[in-house]
Amino acid sequence: MSISEHKRGFFAEEGRGGKRPLLTVSELSAYYGELRALFDVEFQVMPGEVLAIIGANGAGKSTLLKSMVGMMNRGKTAHTTGSIDMRGRRLDQLTTEKIVDAGVTMVPEGRRLFPRLTVEENLLTGAYLPRCREASEDKLVEMLDMFPRFAERRTQIVSQMSGGEQQMVAVARALMSDPQVVLFDELSLGLAPAIVDDIYEKVQQINQAGVTCIVIEQDMKRALRVSNHVLVMLEGAIVLEGDPKDLNEDQVSSAYFGSEIGRASA
Repeated sequence: MSISEHKRGFFAEEGRGGKRPLLTVSELSAYYGELRALFDVEFQVMPGEVLAIIGANGAGKSTLLKSMVGMMNRGKTAHTTGSIDMRGRRLDQLTTEKIVDAGVTMVPEGRRLFPRLTVEENLLTGAYLPRCREASEDKLVEMLDMFPRFAERRTQIVSQMSGGEQQMVAVARALMSDPQVVLFDELSLGLAPAIVDDIYEKVQQINQAGVTCIVIEQDMKRALRVSNHVLVMLEGAIVLEGDPKDLNEDQVSSAYFGSEIGRASA
């Protein structure tokens, strides 16, 4: 057994605090043609936590999330090496649809809603998998309870809604597949601070319901405030990792901007 294989086996057995991780990412690299965007990324996601991944534009955060949902394993143009394991199941070898069926879904940057469909129609697109269809009406009611403003706007065309409202629709659509893990890519991008506060309250509510959350965030202070564990990325690699309670803002800032202090703390 190679060192990397031994390491993956060890990670699968024990994670932070002696608990078994829900997800283990090992030696993950991602490529756009000949351009390498991720460099041997390794980390664990523990069940029930909020993991924040922060970094400047171009750090590789979105590429990492795309890799985790099968959007980077589509041939030679965009592809990955390494492994993404969900308690013994190799997600990196699955299609996006099968990854969603396994319990991992994403709220993409820019929301990617169907602009000519209503709120209800957009939500129901999140329950397209066979295992979700039978419970789709019950799940729809659950989303209308979680997002009360949808009850009176369920027939509204989403393109007529504000950016914050559309972001809420994107979050609710992801929940329609009854996931174990939700990846949130740049939730706060382009939104007013008060709206972002509302959205993160929903993330906390989702997490308290037992869903593991992975959040991409450029706002360092917010990331440290909302997460149980944080990763800082720089140029396609993880340069700092830890519990927010054990990291100070100077450490995170140094890692974020690539100073030697940040690299030495990793």
